[in-house]
Amino acid sequence: MNDIKVIYEDEWICVIDKPAGWVVNRAQSVKDKTIQDWFSDKILNPKSENPNKSQNLNTKNLELSTLDLEFWSKGGVVHRLDKDTSGVMVLAKTPQAYEKLKQQFLQRQTVKKYVALVHGEFKENEGIINTPVERIGKKFYVGKDLSRTAITEWKAIKTVGENTLVELTPHTGRTHQLRVHMRHLGHPIVSDPIYGDRKTWMNDLQICPRLFLHAKSLEISHPVTGEKMTFESRLPEELEKVLH
Repeated sequence: MNDIKVIYEDEWICVIDKPAGWVVNRAQSVKDKTIQDWFSDKILNPKSENPNKSQNLNTKNLELSTLDLEFWSKGGVVHRLDKDTSGVMVLAKTPQAYEKLKQQFLQRQTVKKYVALVHGEFKENEGIINTPVERIGKKFYVGKDLSRTAITEWKAIKTVGENTLVELTPHTGRTHQLRVHMRHLGHPIVSDPIYGDRKTWMNDLQICPRLFLHAKSLEISHPVTGEKMTFESRLPEELEKVLH
């Protein structure tokens, strides 16, 4: 796997350009190295030679608070991108930054924008889909449980052959939300192995080697200074080629 590109880093946060193919969180079912592993090794590990680490993070013989325990168990991960999705992610380097960022995501104070190539053409140029997303078995579907409300704003950018390049702005953070909502609208994302039918997926792979979903920008308030900050990631080369 390629190493991770760091877009921005200071004493409290690290913003990365996540490549497709990396799982974010550690899990027993995940055998490959994760973003959490990479971040712990490179940024949080006290043995790291990284000159930017803000403090000695050796926690042996220290009594940890609940916040500290959560921070260490999550490895500074405050939000996720799907394995097959690339783009901007922010990670916390201290427990205090972790808590502030986590609250921003929970309270929908961040602004996330994605770009996707989806099947078909839209009759309108933009719209909002507001339907619950529920887990049924191993997949997610549009459901009826209002406690699982999911809101996605979409805007058509341009047609690409029989497909459409769209900008997607999720106002909630449900798992697979964008993929489920696009499928529900009748416009599944190109090369989606889960929410596109198998025949379509196999055909898509002839022109697009991976899920065409990319987190292009993220706006947050800095957890310490409060400054509004926007970070951007260019479309990866393998997706840019698909458009041409």
